[in-house]
Amino acid sequence: MRLIGAGQRDDIDYVELHTFWTVPNLITLVRFALIPVFTWLVATGHPVRAFFTLAVVFSTDWVDGYVARRFNQVSSVGKWLAPFADRLTLIIVATTFVVFNVAPPWFVWAIVIPDVGLALACIVLFRGSPELPVTKLGKIRTAVLMISAPLLLLSQADFSFAEPLETMCTWVLLLGSLLHVAAACQYLAQAVAKAKSRKGRRPSRTKGHPA
Repeated sequence: MRLIGAGQRDDIDYVELHTFWTVPNLITLVRFALIPVFTWLVATGHPVRAFFTLAVVFSTDWVDGYVARRFNQVSSVGKWLAPFADRLTLIIVATTFVVFNVAPPWFVWAIVIPDVGLALACIVLFRGSPELPVTKLGKIRTAVLMISAPLLLLSQADFSFAEPLETMCTWVLLLGSLLHVAAACQYLAQAVAKAKSRKGRRPSRTKGHPA
């Protein structure tokens, strides 16, 4: 089964929609709505319920992309809304994990610093989003984080296997965090290269001389 790029079809010509009201965008809104629910469940000491909530939140990242590709509902809004939701979700999850002692402090720094640095670079270079294609490294990074984070949360419950699960998931979370830093560096390199390419294509202005 194809996971990366799932739903991609070769039998249709994709047309970018210029409307907010698509099913994938509504799924992304569900992700936004569940983030405060997840934070509240962690804060009030309900790790199992928080685990299932976070699993649903993370699954929407895959579902909205699948629906967009499968049913030709790729939209200009979705192109920036879905990545923004991904970044915001990871930042809030990492912050919540650290604040409530689910994960070590390095988790939030490994997520926030690369994202803030990349965002500032894009503002300087493009005055906004550079509209970079998602890389395989970025997708693998996301998958590792979205598997390890909920399981680490589950290890906070009173299960007999909680301690070994916590140890294993902490190491996998560390791997995902390192991949996150590497992916941010890759995107930064692509952004710089795209900015240079745009600058190189600009026509030079020369002053005319009278005959």
